Amino acid sequence: MPVLDVQNLRTYYYTLRGPVKAVEDISFQVEKGEALGLAGESGCGKTTAALSILKILPKGGKIIGGKILFNGQDIAKFNENDMRKKIRWKGMSIVFQGAMNALNPVYKVGDQISETILVHEPKTSKKETKERTEKLLEFVGIDQSRADNYPHEFSGGMRQRALIAMAVACNPDLLIADEPGTALDVIVQAQVLKMMKEMKSKLNLGMILITHDLSIIAETCENCAIMYAGKIVENGDVLRIFKEPLHPYTQGLIKAFPSIKSAKTEMTSISGFPPDLLKPPPGCRFHPRCPYAMDVCKKEDPKTIEAAKEYYVACHLVEQQMK
Repeated sequence: MPVLDVQNLRTYYYTLRGPVKAVEDISFQVEKGEALGLAGESGCGKTTAALSILKILPKGGKIIGGKILFNGQDIAKFNENDMRKKIRWKGMSIVFQGAMNALNPVYKVGDQISETILVHEPKTSKKETKERTEKLLEFVGIDQSRADNYPHEFSGGMRQRALIAMAVACNPDLLIADEPGTALDVIVQAQVLKMMKEMKSKLNLGMILITHDLSIIAETCENCAIMYAGKIVENGDVLRIFKEPLHPYTQGLIKAFPSIKSAKTEMTSISGFPPDLLKPPPGCRFHPRCPYAMDVCKKEDPKTIEAAKEYYVACHLVEQQMK
């Protein structure tokens, strides 16, 4: 049984101009000890999907359909009290984008990690909490003596590591990382990602890694889901997606990304702009930008089909080619 099984999730933001269809009928699974990369352009719904799973949507956001099965339980039906006591931090946790904003600037880093443990495991003694906090810091590569430092005394990479230590403090089954390399230089980013990969294996964590950087997914994840305008258009084994992408949008993303290993090729961008999710185009949401768009693409929303074993694509062209 997967640690997370998202089925036909739909999340809208209700505004004065109407509902923004940020996440529309997406499905994916995450197994223990495996990482799923969630990729796509800015505004495609990646972060909204993560916030929906944890049920921490901002004001105006609402899950209007679908199931979120966490260890077999549909947490989409859980109330706020159940989510806070049973799921968040203890069952699943999140590393937010922007480490400095996620840490309280007036509390010591060690105290913030300790608070996470004490709030969710109140029977833990202060001595044990302190020992666990120090071990967590060492686990993420920070000397335990730095527990008494404030966030501004940490570098960007250390703050990100401290957030990861906080996220795994209560031994969750699932970790969501939202753009964990943001604002870090490439060397520190590589160190943080390597640590997360090792941690995933050691703790047998399920992981969702949200990023627009395909190289991070290729290096860190076993599976990948490509999102476009609130929908998942391609989902499956990460190596297959990079070597043999089927959806025109995925092909465009990969062509727009430079490679240091393959032969020199000219990078090409995807023409046009993502659609307004207040009024998304009829049919396939990618059809206004797709070089292979057919009449059916403009009228009918493509069904998600299994193009290969455990490999899914939502594209009329791929469906026709398989017939």
